[in-house]
Amino acid sequence: MIPQTFEQWQYCIVNECRIPLTKDFAKSRLDIYKESNHPETKKFAQLYGTQHLKNIIEWLGRVAGSW
Repeated sequence: MIPQTFEQWQYCIVNECRIPLTKDFAKSRLDIYKESNHPETKKFAQLYGTQHLKNIIEWLGRVAGSW
């Protein structure tokens, strides 16, 4: 299931993926996902769509404190 809300995504990352959702983690992912030509960003958009990529960037921004 692709998370539709911040809360669903947060639950997935923390509880299912067991990734600590820290500011450093969020900032490192934002550095990649905000670069549209980065291979990881292109792959993510191919797999999950551009709307989900936009959601992830917003949600990571919340965690990083940039929203």
